[in-house]
Amino acid sequence: MKTTQSDAAPIVSIRGLRKSFGDHEVLNGIDLDVFAQQVVVIVGPSGSGKSTFLRCCNGLELAQSGRVEICGRTLVDGGRLLAEAELNAFREDVGMVFQSFNLFPHLSALDNVTLGPRKLRRASRADADRDALALLAKVGLADKTHAMPASLSGGQKQRVAIARALAMKPRVMLFDEPTSALDPELVGEVLQVMKLLASEGMTMMIVTHEMGFAREVADLVVVMDEGRIVESGSPQTIFSHPAQPRTREFLQAVLSRA
Repeated sequence: MKTTQSDAAPIVSIRGLRKSFGDHEVLNGIDLDVFAQQVVVIVGPSGSGKSTFLRCCNGLELAQSGRVEICGRTLVDGGRLLAEAELNAFREDVGMVFQSFNLFPHLSALDNVTLGPRKLRRASRADADRDALALLAKVGLADKTHAMPASLSGGQKQRVAIARALAMKPRVMLFDEPTSALDPELVGEVLQVMKLLASEGMTMMIVTHEMGFAREVADLVVVMDEGRIVESGSPQTIFSHPAQPRTREFLQAVLSRA
């Protein structure tokens, strides 16, 4: 059973998050709670601040003000970020998958997945290999263990990237538009892996333009525009009965292109 606000504290708690690049305010006071085993899908027009928000949740961008707490750690507090050693420990609990894969091109699929556990968790080669083989099989790549990234399709690269993030045994997974760089015929294989993770109870925050996926998998849909959360609710509420005109405009534009 998924955790709800009535029976546990949030695993992710964000309050008053603000981020600017020069004079351009990208995030304008974001408040959000995410509970264990929830799938939160963040949607909105390009330039609304979605990816910047997610990067602030992993310390890749530093918010100028506000507070980010994840897995019991305060990542950002009033514009101060965790020290490097603490930040590395934090990232063991919070995995991230990017739209551009970011695999190490000189390492095989297996070595890409084992690198983090061996270097950061000090896992033995045998233990890291065992876990990595299981994860590659889980994402449908048992036959690509020794393949180099250059020989893989975009969808296969992204599935290796997901396995690599899972190898650190994170409690929360962040996905930043994980299918936006893929050819349309490869999108489904990545979304299928994410659906599997959702069914297993992985807590996930996902920025995506895949509205069908959001409708099917999300527990909570968050709509952002101009650096703010303009509306949030269940997929049924957001897609069938949105309260805000901006949400209706966005969905009408996106769904008309689908």
